[in-house]
Amino acid sequence: MDFELRMAREKLEKEQKDRKQKARLKLERERKAKQEAIRQREAIEAAQRSRRIDAMEAQLKEDQHMEENLLAGRGIMFNRVLEAVPYPGIGDKIKLPPSCFTELSDQGSFDKGPLHFCLSLVHHVNSSNTEGAQSQNTGTTHAGVLEFTAEEGFVGLPPHIWNNLFSKSVPEVPLVEVRYVWLPKGTYAKLQPIEFGFSDIPNHKAVLETSLRQHATLSQNDVLIVNHGVLTYHLRVLELKPSPSISVLDTDIEVDIVGPDSAPEKTDQHVLIPIMFGKSEFGVVEEGNYMYYKFSIDVDVWELISSGDSEIEVKIDMEAQDGDTDLYISKHPLLFPNRHQHGWSSHDVGSKVLVLSSRDQSLAQGTYSIGVYGFKGKTKYELSVTVQDRSNSKVGQQAVATSSTFMEADTVECRNCRHYIPSRTIALHEAYCRRHNMICQHAGCGVVLRIDDAKNHTHCEKCGLAFHGGEIEKHMKVFHEPLQCPCGVVLEKEQMVQHQSSDCALRLVTCKFCGDMVQAGTSAADVRDRLRGLSEHESVCGSRTAPCDSCGRAVMLKDMDIHQIAVHQRG
Repeated sequence: MDFELRMAREKLEKEQKDRKQKARLKLERERKAKQEAIRQREAIEAAQRSRRIDAMEAQLKEDQHMEENLLAGRGIMFNRVLEAVPYPGIGDKIKLPPSCFTELSDQGSFDKGPLHFCLSLVHHVNSSNTEGAQSQNTGTTHAGVLEFTAEEGFVGLPPHIWNNLFSKSVPEVPLVEVRYVWLPKGTYAKLQPIEFGFSDIPNHKAVLETSLRQHATLSQNDVLIVNHGVLTYHLRVLELKPSPSISVLDTDIEVDIVGPDSAPEKTDQHVLIPIMFGKSEFGVVEEGNYMYYKFSIDVDVWELISSGDSEIEVKIDMEAQDGDTDLYISKHPLLFPNRHQHGWSSHDVGSKVLVLSSRDQSLAQGTYSIGVYGFKGKTKYELSVTVQDRSNSKVGQQAVATSSTFMEADTVECRNCRHYIPSRTIALHEAYCRRHNMICQHAGCGVVLRIDDAKNHTHCEKCGLAFHGGEIEKHMKVFHEPLQCPCGVVLEKEQMVQHQSSDCALRLVTCKFCGDMVQAGTSAADVRDRLRGLSEHESVCGSRTAPCDSCGRAVMLKDMDIHQIAVHQRG
């Protein structure tokens, strides 16, 4: 009986203990569940609070951005994200879709003056390479508008805008944010050419002014492209006033041009190396290439030359026996003389000399370029430009002439060489002359030659000029090998030089109105302009108006002289 009671009690105690353990575990689970629920609720509330804060900050930024846009646009709110496509234009005028015209017109933007836009790149954030995406270039520049003819969703960018926006790399989808802004008129600009030689251009500030007429804006750190004939220069915008981005429409800007920071890397563009009178320059030229130098005839030197007492001697001495060069000289504005275009040339085999004297009608005070052309092989040379005194040589020539006149009274003409010989020695001279000398039988030549040297004396079959045997090959190649002009005409050297100096529509001439070197083009469309001798470019360029200095009226540039005579009686 006691055993049964004990067993029943133990069983009851065990059941009570199990129930307590289960109740304790249940309470523990419920406590943990409550704590987890609290944590989750707090996390959700924190996330919601963070999203609300982010949304508020984003709204504040958006409101601030809109306020800035309204301020920058003087009340005009225009912002589009468009895909960029290039088009072959000049200047900084972009092409926008027709819908942009409607949106801008509805806000009255056309009543506020010229349209200016801020262009910025829109970057895609790549989750797999976020760091690389953030390291892309952040291009920003400004532009005007050319027309509203682009396809919807696209913006057409000329090379100037494209190169400044995508200066490092072009993304797969080049998205650009186009935002309307108001820009102040510029008063000052500091530019720095990337290449050497921009200051060698005659009237280079006038050339820059002509290039800026194709632009509506300038932005700091942009690179400006300036074309001058066949030459292309890049100028970086270092500083602008009164703001880092300005409008250049209908305004006078003070421009400072500073020199490049360092020597440029090897480039195909030529550079003029200064050369001083009386000092030599040493160089090496490869076959088919040019080396260029420049010198100036100032007032003092020109007085000596124009008086006839002095002349300029340009001399080139060669060191390589197997090479050869040609020498070309031109007066600015032709900066780089070549086989097609030049003022003076020398094609002698070996060392050569060009003499510029007052007898040359085209010689005048100014700056001149020298082109050393590698005709054959790799040639080392020494180039010098000197001012030679001619007064001593004139005295010698007069003395010789006087002596010859004195001897003419007692001389007889040799029947072989046709030289006048003293009569007392004519018999001995003719006997010797017939044994050792002969006369060239080529029509119009008559040069007396040593019999041993006659085999090296030859004449060009085309022009009849006489040459040493080793020079005729170069003469045929230089003067009689056809050259092709860029306009398509094929001529020999002499005719080509004449063609490119006065006839070719593609020849470069200096516009009398803008000072730039431009293609002459065909005849002017206006009959009156043709009678004035204006080229096609000058006819168009001269149609621009400028205020008269006397009366302030807007007068076309090409009519300014007539206006001064007719209205103000100024001849």
